[in-house]
Amino acid sequence: MSPCTTASRDLDEPLAGTAATARTWLLLEQPGPWGARALTSSHLDPVLGRALEAAAEGTGVRVALIRRPGRHADCRDAHERRVYAAHTTPGNTWLHSAVTTDPQRLLDIDFASLGMGLPHTFDAALGGTAHTGDPLALVCTNGKRDRCCALLGRPLAAELAASGVEGVWEVTHLGGHRFSPTMLVLPYGYAYGRVQAHHVKEILQGVREGRVVTEGCRGNSAWERPGQAAELAVRAATGEERADVLRVVRTEGVPGVAPQGVPGVVQTVAGDADGTARGAGARPDGAPLLEAIPRSEATPRGEATPCWKVTVAHADGRRWHVTVAQGRALPPRPESCGSPLGSPARMDVVAVHEEAPVPVLR
Repeated sequence: MSPCTTASRDLDEPLAGTAATARTWLLLEQPGPWGARALTSSHLDPVLGRALEAAAEGTGVRVALIRRPGRHADCRDAHERRVYAAHTTPGNTWLHSAVTTDPQRLLDIDFASLGMGLPHTFDAALGGTAHTGDPLALVCTNGKRDRCCALLGRPLAAELAASGVEGVWEVTHLGGHRFSPTMLVLPYGYAYGRVQAHHVKEILQGVREGRVVTEGCRGNSAWERPGQAAELAVRAATGEERADVLRVVRTEGVPGVAPQGVPGVVQTVAGDADGTARGAGARPDGAPLLEAIPRSEATPRGEATPCWKVTVAHADGRRWHVTVAQGRALPPRPESCGSPLGSPARMDVVAVHEEAPVPVLR
């Protein structure tokens, strides 16, 4: 196993709140080898690659290349290419697909509309339709970005394809090399780390049933990192599995410093190593149930740290206020293979409070 994944796994680095952020994913099939910046260093025309990057900037759309699992001959010709667009915001999740012989047509898409969750621009530009097949399992395999992705991701993608799992693709980049093998599932947009074949099958079965498997989940790409951690904390606290019922409706920065309660420790909601809550998470007096965690796993005492209050809303009207603090993963570890030791940011859930229901006046 490669050094960055070994260190991350051995140090039990939490996965929650580490997913790449994108409301909408635009995926273009590009066989053959990929470079570190695949849109401009593959057999795709680099002029087109740069144009797609520019068109997507600031729109909430993330463009990535995909290819079928297996050996990748260094051939430059790809007559027909599969193209997918997926919007991941709960309440408006969808996955559309198309086939094109001219990838330049992707520039006919209105990227601002696509990022807002409007599929008509994709369909009009490429003749796309709603995807009716199995959910997509995108496994990061680009060894030019990090060797972990090739050493761990490619065998996983090949094993899944060989076992008959439909919808498996290799993808250029999902971030978080040290969590390899990493995977993104569409249409719901949940990312996973340290996945194994049997776990992937469980995750995909959950997607077919409209459920989210939270084990190994890094978060929903629709949200920024504090929102990802907050949503997963609410799922852990409530046992909610349904995929399309929780939304991050507000994220606001709040003043925050590392708590001073117990020498040498900070406090977090009782739960797993990633700080996500388990159970109701409250004492009889209504205060959150807190558990000390080693200071080596958080921000040093007294040092200011970014902190957010995240509001998570349920489709049935319930709301939770989740306090999330940005800590540092310690001791230092490589964030990717060959990189110097560092202390990656981590999202620590400090408290989960359910908002009291508003009484109905009769």
